[in-house]
Amino acid sequence: MIDKNKFNGVKVFSATMAQERDQLGEKLSAWIAEHPHIRIVDKIVTQSSDEAFHCLAITLFYWDEQAAAQQSS
Repeated sequence: MIDKNKFNGVKVFSATMAQERDQLGEKLSAWIAEHPHIRIVDKIVTQSSDEAFHCLAITLFYWDEQAAAQQSS
């Protein structure tokens, strides 16, 4: 059985422009749909800003069964 906190992949989605931030959820959902063999085990949402820009980042930690199978063979 796989440790629920164990991961073998990380994907970061980030955006600084308002329109990109508004579309970040759709971009993330599309990536997940394109990768049905992965299982997300954790996520971190980070927001940062300076005087001119606001950045939103969503970091996914996941277990990729296909990558794990290739590594063990």
